[in-house]
Amino acid sequence: MNIGSTLPAQNIHLFRARRASFIRRMSRLNPSARPVAASSMLTTEKPETSTEFTRLHLANLERLLQTSAPPSQLDTQPPQKDSSNYGSMENKGKSPLEGLNLARLWSEVKAAEEMSPRHLNRLQRLLSKTNEYSPRNNLGSKWREYHGSNHWKGLLDPLDENLRREVIRYGEFVQAAYHSFHSNPAMPTEEPPQQRHVALPDRSYKVTKSLYATSSIRLPDMAPDWMTQRSSWIGYVAVCDNNREIQRMGRRDIVIALRGTATCLEWAENVRAQLVEIPENNNNNNKTVECGFLSLYKTPGTHVPSLSESVVEEVRRLIDLYKGEALSITITGHSLGAALAVLVADEISTCTASSQTPPVAVFSFGGPRVGNRAFASRIDAQNVKVLRIVNSQDVITRIPGVFVGEELNQKLRNTSIVGQMLDMLEKNMPLAYSHVGTELRVDTKMSPYLKPNADMACCHDLEAYLHLVDGFLASNCPFRANAKRNLGRLLKDQGSNVKKLYTSKALTLNLERDGLPMSSCLPSPS
Repeated sequence: MNIGSTLPAQNIHLFRARRASFIRRMSRLNPSARPVAASSMLTTEKPETSTEFTRLHLANLERLLQTSAPPSQLDTQPPQKDSSNYGSMENKGKSPLEGLNLARLWSEVKAAEEMSPRHLNRLQRLLSKTNEYSPRNNLGSKWREYHGSNHWKGLLDPLDENLRREVIRYGEFVQAAYHSFHSNPAMPTEEPPQQRHVALPDRSYKVTKSLYATSSIRLPDMAPDWMTQRSSWIGYVAVCDNNREIQRMGRRDIVIALRGTATCLEWAENVRAQLVEIPENNNNNNKTVECGFLSLYKTPGTHVPSLSESVVEEVRRLIDLYKGEALSITITGHSLGAALAVLVADEISTCTASSQTPPVAVFSFGGPRVGNRAFASRIDAQNVKVLRIVNSQDVITRIPGVFVGEELNQKLRNTSIVGQMLDMLEKNMPLAYSHVGTELRVDTKMSPYLKPNADMACCHDLEAYLHLVDGFLASNCPFRANAKRNLGRLLKDQGSNVKKLYTSKALTLNLERDGLPMSSCLPSPS
């Protein structure tokens, strides 16, 4: 053996003596490495193959995981090829790691991950912090793209950070409408109502007009007052009047926010699902919308004008007031408000000269179908952009009409024979509804905080929608770890649908100890 030039020749016998005294220690996972003297390594005996060593390692590792056996019970001899499981026919072609029985550990590892300090610290951060928002970047010249000029192509999957912030911001305008209505749902019967105060989430906007919806259904006078109230405050018009925010957004924005169903007669209107013609379009009688939605939109009250009249009058006034400026009209609503938002956008797009009408966009949350395919085509032809935020578990988004999803409906129509049959049925069916616009689809099951079997109310809840949008990255990605929306609202509104891990007594006490400003959270009804 060549020792090298650095070792003097007279010390070679000392090196060999010490080398012979070295002993290789035995490993629990490699018992084949039996204690041998270093001098025996100089023999010419053929060593065992590395494949056999690998198999022995894996076999002992599996035994440790399953039985936690002491070292004395582990294999000390390499397995024979004839009796090895890795050489059997059923395992032929599989990698050695596939032979390990690690499936039983996955549930324990997952639970440990959810209870890990890192995971719970993130949860505590979401519970204890004040309202925090995604960065408000300067939209500038790109505002038309975020307003839907190109149908939000390339911005939805994966979801653009700026668009996420805009969607949540418009959803909070609807939450403000809910909050204002529930603080005072009554209406005066002898005189016109006063201007209602609305606590806007964005102080860059100011409310310019209150909006009211009236049902055409009349109940007997013997019914309680809360059942016979035909007119109700349903939303507002607001305009951005902050120069700094106008510069950030690239234009002056006019917002029309509409809440969802809240009164007895509004529920009654929702079930009037037959399609009726729009009065202004008798010459185009193939365009129809739901009877109940149209009733709430067009019916005037005793002391208030119809929702249609109020919106058109205020929009025209604001367009004249800010003539010469870059303007946009954004209509946002949830549930019933989402359906009315589509009707508002349809009328606004035609109420002024085409050269004066600003870009019109709709951000709807959990909205039902509104009209037939001819009506949807008319919305597209009038250059109205509609972004529908849809929860896959929300039943409301699949009614009224045939209880089938839009994806399946489109696949059936792409088939020539089936498509022709559907077109024929659509012309003769009273419930031939169709959705409008572009879809952003989220799913309750994506949230690590909500139960996968959350009830119907939770799946339709507005706060749950905003929670899911805040955590949405892409359709093939998990819930984002750096979600910024406060979980306090979700626990308050949908505590029974939040996983027990996050509603435990320790976390609840921690929530109370931190003193979250729960009263300042704008609730959304379940």
